[in-house]
Order: sequence, then structure tokens, then C-alpha cells
Amino acid sequence: MPVFETHKGSSPIILGLPHTGTDMPPDVWERLNDNGKMLADTDWHIHDLYAGLLDDATPVRATFHRYVIDANRDPQGSSLYPGQNTTGLVPTTDFDGKPIWKEGQEPTEADIAHRLATFHAPYHAALSAEIARVKAIHGIAILYDCHSIRSDIPFLFAGTLPDFNIGTDMGRTCNLGIEAIAVDVTASAQGYTSVLNGRFKGGWTTREYGNPKTGVHAIQMELAQSTHLATEAPPFAYDAEKAGKLRIHLKDILTRMEDFALHANDMGRPS
Repeated sequence: MPVFETHKGSSPIILGLPHTGTDMPPDVWERLNDNGKMLADTDWHIHDLYAGLLDDATPVRATFHRYVIDANRDPQGSSLYPGQNTTGLVPTTDFDGKPIWKEGQEPTEADIAHRLATFHAPYHAALSAEIARVKAIHGIAILYDCHSIRSDIPFLFAGTLPDFNIGTDMGRTCNLGIEAIAVDVTASAQGYTSVLNGRFKGGWTTREYGNPKTGVHAIQMELAQSTHLATEAPPFAYDAEKAGKLRIHLKDILTRMEDFALHANDMGRPS
């Protein structure tokens, strides 16, 4: 199976989709324990949720599961959130802190090196190429990284997660006007909660690519899965009614960001 899927659009918006894939090489699958085989930490249906919201956007989607290797982690293995519970480049536990590999079958350093070359690097090569292509057309590229997570995970955070979790690494990864669009739309979305740079401040992808001085802007949107799933437990079914209401706001965000990119001046300068 291909490591990634993409569709070249003409918009300045690129949709990063690092965690919606469920493909597993057979030899990796057989090393997972029963808990790991649930694939519970998938960003379930996120590619469907965003499909068609912006006709000319460029999606870049990893098809492999994050248990193979996490496409939104530093390839050097550095923690995104030092001192806080999180999962690594190749996770050894799920988001509840429970082991996902059979005893004695945990990934080795050689496994990690192979997966970096086979999965992680090709995905990011594709993402980098699309950013460069879009920037060559418009003089600007906006990477909107699409994520979701269960709203209650005590191992990772206390309490219930807001519905919209916007991450810009404290304003460093994008023009403040882009950040303001996400904040404005989500804050005014009736029936939803939102936060800027809360528990999720933007993953490695957002921090690696976002550089406003060069005209490349990145922002992460982490959605609580309760906003678009029937239940945050197996079978993690898509709720079309919930998703339909949510898509109105997501479309508003993307449309306004695209308009901002196409019409704003001096986008390459620091905010």
C-alpha cells in the first residue's frame, strides 16, 4: 500500500492528516497485543470530516497507523511536552498508558530506523513538496494540521478536553491573523468549547514547518472526538449529524484562512 495519499490542489491551504491511517504491515500487526490491535488512538474519520470543505485544498494523508510510527513526532525522538505524559515516535503504550505490544515484541532501534526511512520520511517528503509547490504559486502556504482525540484521557490531561483545541506553539508557527481566524470562529460556535494553546500547542509537524518569516504558516486543530463520533469507544462510528454541524465551522475556518492568504499583504513578515 502507498505510504501516503495526496491530491494536488490550487489553494494556499494544505491539510496535513498524519493520524487517520489504519494500515499496518502484517509483521508489525502480529507483534501488537490485543489492546494494541484495537488501534484506539486513531484520529477516526478525520479525513472524511474534512473532505470537500475546501475544493482546492491539498490534503496529504498518511495511510499507516501511528503505532507503526508517529508521523507527528520528532524523528530524533524528542518529547513534544517534556515532563508530561505523552506517546513517542514509535509508541510503546496507548493514550491510557497501557502496553500495546506483546511481551518481548516491542520495537527495537533497528525497527525504528527502518520505519523512519520507510514511512515517516516519505510522508514528510510529500508534505514538504506540497508546501513548496503551493508557496511557489501563491508566495504563501498555510499548513492546517488535522487531528482528533478522545475528550477524556486522564493519562494525558485532567478533566474534559475542549471541543476545539488550536495549537500555534504560543503564536510562533503562523501569522497572528491566521490564529485569530481559528480563535474567532471557534469561540463564536454555539454549543462548542474552545481553547488556544492549551494542552495541545501544536505537534512536531506544526512546529517544524511553521515559519511566518518565510511565508509558511502552520496551525494545528485538535478536535475532541465527541464532536463527530457517535461514541468515543469501539467501533468509533462516524455520526453524520454531529459531523454535519461541525463541518459548518470547519469550512468557515478554512474558507476565511484561504481568503486571508489570497488577499492579505506582507504575509511573509513577522506579526
